[in-house]
Amino acid sequence: MSILVVGAIHHDVIVDAPRLPREDETLPGTGVRYAFGGKGGNQAVAAGRLGRAMGVPVTMAACVGGDAPGDNAVHTLQDAGVDTQSVQRIDQPTGMSVAISLPDGGYGAVIVSSSNLALDAGIIALPVDLQWLVLQNELPEAVNVEVAKRAKSAGARILHNAAPARSIKDDCLPLADIVVVNRVEAADLLSMSEGDLTPDQMAASLRNWLNSDIVLTLGGDGLVIADDEVTVLPAHKVDVVSAHGAGDAFVGALAVRLAKGAALVEAARFANAAAALHVSAPVDERASITADTIAGLAQSAG
Repeated sequence: MSILVVGAIHHDVIVDAPRLPREDETLPGTGVRYAFGGKGGNQAVAAGRLGRAMGVPVTMAACVGGDAPGDNAVHTLQDAGVDTQSVQRIDQPTGMSVAISLPDGGYGAVIVSSSNLALDAGIIALPVDLQWLVLQNELPEAVNVEVAKRAKSAGARILHNAAPARSIKDDCLPLADIVVVNRVEAADLLSMSEGDLTPDQMAASLRNWLNSDIVLTLGGDGLVIADDEVTVLPAHKVDVVSAHGAGDAFVGALAVRLAKGAALVEAARFANAAAALHVSAPVDERASITADTIAGLAQSAG
């Protein structure tokens, strides 16, 4: 059993500033930090750390530049236990984002996909024992579709985190076995406002429409799973340090627990605990969160 994550990798530059600058204005900031990013990359790291402890090999397929950020991305994946043989290197800049973080928690950001748009789906080697393919919406639709069709033909199942939301025309959402979305993405997919349906109704409607199981994440309000029935899991009561990356931690943990043979509700319970521990831990301590700690929190919630 193994997991293949196909997705984008970004070199994130985050600056702290009192506000967003006006046009033509140079505004002094108060801090800067650099981070490994991209939904696919973050999900691969989350899955890799847990998979290494739980006996689930994780491979990442992505495309980065032949530059220092590309080198750092590969090292970050490897340090997390991720197989990087399918990370393609090209003579272009690695994808990046520049974000301005505001004192009240707001932000503005610019993403340059760059090398991510050059990922060649045709040369991605599928692991021989591939069980789960994990996708997101930061790559071109054609890449997701091609890899999804190949994975389906090889007998794998597909976990699609449909973020950011986009039209399913020519997309691989209809090929997915499980779709993970937040409430904003779910509303966009259903072409309605968030308040038009309850979360339970929204999840059930998506399942009927897409013919795939649905995990609807609700942040501090928990999550809803729609498979043969609708199940609501409350959020864990934790002190939030930062919610950044919680969704990717959730998806990575969900994929690993599914690969271990858990049913969807059980896997979602584990992933819910993983996300709670992620948001409540200081950023530099998140890599030390263990599978046993996650399992203990999940079990304590019943």
